[in-house]
Amino acid sequence: MHVIVCIKQVPDSQKVKVDPKTGVLLRSSADTKMNPYDLYALETAIRIKEQTGCRLTALSMGPLSAKEVIAEAMAMGVDDGYLLSDRRFGGADVKATGYTLAQGIKHIDEDYDLIICGRQTTDGDTAQVGPSVSEYLGIPHVSWCRQIDEISEKEIAVKQNLNEYLLTVAMEYPCLITVEKGIYQPRLPSYRLQKASEKKEIRIITLDDLPDNDPDHYGASGSATQVEGIFEPNSELISEVYDGDGLSSARQLYDKLVSEKFVEVR
Repeated sequence: MHVIVCIKQVPDSQKVKVDPKTGVLLRSSADTKMNPYDLYALETAIRIKEQTGCRLTALSMGPLSAKEVIAEAMAMGVDDGYLLSDRRFGGADVKATGYTLAQGIKHIDEDYDLIICGRQTTDGDTAQVGPSVSEYLGIPHVSWCRQIDEISEKEIAVKQNLNEYLLTVAMEYPCLITVEKGIYQPRLPSYRLQKASEKKEIRIITLDDLPDNDPDHYGASGSATQVEGIFEPNSELISEVYDGDGLSSARQLYDKLVSEKFVEVR
């Protein structure tokens, strides 16, 4: 059995810069970390490995600096790591990102069994990449999984969070799931595993390696959406002090919220 977990390196703070010409986030301008939701995907994948003895592969897409999160995943229990890294992948929207990851998975192993993704990323928040990957691969998927009920040689059974209801779904392999925050408590990287994996190669996948290497299908060229305007977040703190008693201060705060259009007056 082969399980592939998709992870991503995201900015660690709002101190990021944007290319004014392309509207693309300059990821080298900010401290980075592993996407928090992907930690839950990793923990889910590692627990499946512990239960089944499966081969576990981590896949990411990004600049070469993203090798750091793959190394972190190896220190948690992942066997192999791959990074989709090519300037021609830059500026990808959800559509192009999903297609690139799907092509990367095909390059790694056509006979994979299960793909696991976090629900969403903190820098995009679309929650669409995982389902997009499954559509491009032509496999079933279940989003918002909050519990793994059963793992067998042929299928996986999960509980899907539908807000008011929990739906139990069983799917045969190959398939994809996205997992909710809190499905399991993520473990810390292991020093022993970190030392053991230091010499493991993190394989780089470029556009030329993919089954489909038409550059028009990737990056900004392969994206269905275009950015019209983008700006860097304002990290300066602005404070105001209101004089008077509680009622007077509350009225001044309310008027300020109305003037800034945080509160709508009806």
